[in-house]
Amino acid sequence: MLERLEAIEQRYNELTEALTKNEVLSDIKKTTMLSKEQASLKEAYEAYQTYKKLQSDLSEASELVHDKELGEFAKTEVERLNNEIKELEANLEIILLPKDPNDDKNVIVEIRGAAGGDEANIFAGDLYRMYSKYAEKQGWKLEVLSEEHSDMGGFPLVEFMVKGASVYSKLKYESGAHRVQRVPVTETQGRVHTSTATVLVMPEAEDVDVEIKNDDLRIDVFRSSGAGGQCVNTTDSAVRITHIPSGIVVTCQNERSQIQNKEKCMQMLRTRLYEEELRKQEEELGSVRRSKIGTGDRSEKIRTYNYPQNRVTDHRIGYTTKNLDRVMEGHLDDIIEALITEDQKRKLRGE
Repeated sequence: MLERLEAIEQRYNELTEALTKNEVLSDIKKTTMLSKEQASLKEAYEAYQTYKKLQSDLSEASELVHDKELGEFAKTEVERLNNEIKELEANLEIILLPKDPNDDKNVIVEIRGAAGGDEANIFAGDLYRMYSKYAEKQGWKLEVLSEEHSDMGGFPLVEFMVKGASVYSKLKYESGAHRVQRVPVTETQGRVHTSTATVLVMPEAEDVDVEIKNDDLRIDVFRSSGAGGQCVNTTDSAVRITHIPSGIVVTCQNERSQIQNKEKCMQMLRTRLYEEELRKQEEELGSVRRSKIGTGDRSEKIRTYNYPQNRVTDHRIGYTTKNLDRVMEGHLDDIIEALITEDQKRKLRGE
């Protein structure tokens, strides 16, 4: 562990020096790249500085243990410092765990109404609102890319991007089937129904992550429909792109111009192809995929929202909370922190 920390310290200092040089500062791309790398090392670097300071203080206190005047105070200090060092070492183990290279990325989220007809679509809308509220609390920006509205409310399908700091690191656990148990608005006899909506969270792909050939694309334009205002509906601004080799189809009609919709479509296509590549890699590694909290498979039931009992249960880690009303208002921190903690525990066990 100490060897890794020393290597991190050395690299952090090299980056600090490099970021003061004019030839680096004049190159925005290089400055951004080096700054990102330094930011990724900062937590481990600062923890190591604290660790070295505690070890130095412990050494000084140990020398005074047999001093007639300061001996008792020194013994207390030695005990305190040993406890702090032990606690910090445990924290350093977590900090040094291999990081998901996608954790810092923005995400594209797809929510679909699944089993349950109109009620499933309504629940998909409730989930969209929940994530919107959570994103707002995190200071993230949410942007709708594509949406299909249901006559009874909610969405058969809604796709949106979430931009901000380390979005994927928190939302990546949300992929899967979400189940709701409640009395639907369409129910006349007061019976509790069970419906599902699926969530797929994909890290945003950059140009360098995926290569797309123009010859592999079929691009169609058509008239936008639904929400968006009169201006949107008067031109053929909506865009549909089909990636012929994979069969992936993406659509965007929420922007006012065809060019903007095409850009968003290409962004969505890159992300879907990147997510597909990640899925294949994980399947090849088998054990890695099984050890993850959830496989990301949209058919896997990950969470139940029970309205009559105001209860939310995450089935992957056996976590239950009796504050469904707050969760649906975007208070997801406790659930997500529990998932992150369990993920770290499994990694520490080498699973």
